[in-house]
Amino acid sequence: MKQYKYVIIGGGMAADAVVKGIRELDASGSICILSKEDEPPYKRPPLSKGLWSGDVSLDSIFCKTPKENVEIKLKRTVSAIDPGKRTVTDQVETVGYQRLMLATGAAPNLLPFSDQDIIYFRTRSDYLKLQELQKKQQHFAVVGAGFIGCEIASALASKGRQITMVFPEEYIGSAVFPEVLSQALTQLFRNHRVEILPSLKLSGLTSDSGTYTLELESGKKVVADGVVAGVGVSPQVDLAVNAGLDVDDGIVVDAQLRTSQFDIYAAGDVANFHCSALDRHMRVEHEDNAVEMGKMAGRNMAGAEEIYTHLPLFYSDLFDVGYEAVGELDASLEIVGTWDGLHEKNVWAYLKEGRICGVLLWNVFGQADAARSLIRSRKLMKAAQVHEAVIRLLEDSRTQ
Repeated sequence: MKQYKYVIIGGGMAADAVVKGIRELDASGSICILSKEDEPPYKRPPLSKGLWSGDVSLDSIFCKTPKENVEIKLKRTVSAIDPGKRTVTDQVETVGYQRLMLATGAAPNLLPFSDQDIIYFRTRSDYLKLQELQKKQQHFAVVGAGFIGCEIASALASKGRQITMVFPEEYIGSAVFPEVLSQALTQLFRNHRVEILPSLKLSGLTSDSGTYTLELESGKKVVADGVVAGVGVSPQVDLAVNAGLDVDDGIVVDAQLRTSQFDIYAAGDVANFHCSALDRHMRVEHEDNAVEMGKMAGRNMAGAEEIYTHLPLFYSDLFDVGYEAVGELDASLEIVGTWDGLHEKNVWAYLKEGRICGVLLWNVFGQADAARSLIRSRKLMKAAQVHEAVIRLLEDSRTQ
């Protein structure tokens, strides 16, 4: 049985960041990555963003993971972890470790239909499949109006494809954005010839010779040449559960990103961590968190004792608008902000118990650190004070 100093289960951006974090403190310790993927670590955001606009090339999305004394074993499915023996077993072999990282990520939630040709957009293979399909077909149904659903609908519509979006909310982003913004965003999609079918759920889906029929609870039917589903993801925690680790909406980690087993760490989409800025546990499924958390976890595996205090950023581009956001965004919270129109700069602050817990920067870039400072201050604020802070952020962005 081969022994490694570090073993990483998972082959995404968090895994790549872990290797880079380790190498900042340990230049030569042996590292093994066991990945289900058939490619080395790559960046996921371009799959639904820059690759469609041509801003980036397919070759450029790879992470350039360090290679010296690093073995990346692809198409490996780990079946068991034995914390007592410090071993990991997949379909090929059993390997030993001194420190183990779980960067198993999250898996797409599946629709309650068995058709294997539904594209649950998440991987490079999904991108390649959809890219080829859209060259041949015209009409696509997008199920879900969350992060991925919106970006894919925007990308395909920008390619001139006919798009029908089906989702249970009243407006696009209505669970996250202020209502006036959600309404305007929904109209933006309609202006780009996207058929919007809100407040609806699927009751059935069948396919025949490459043609899909979606049956809605209202009785309406949608016929399309392809179906893309973005209905959320779930953390992949089975290995952690079977290994006896603490699990609660992900793998629970401490401030140094250790699991309940001192020599096993977790990072990225799968990790449930305590966010000091918000004083709550949370799990974040975005690039910034995967990279920052993975890097620090790698450093801690190599001997550092650093505390993870990063407040993650997430962002999106939809047609000719875009945003960055930090903290907790929930449309049910008190929201104070500006509204000068969808194509103008706007800033919104989300409040919980009188404190700013989230900031949405609409068409505003370069102000994420200032937004983080507002959240970290944990200052009790009245609506007028929040509005002043929002205006300052907006004015600072305009002077950049």
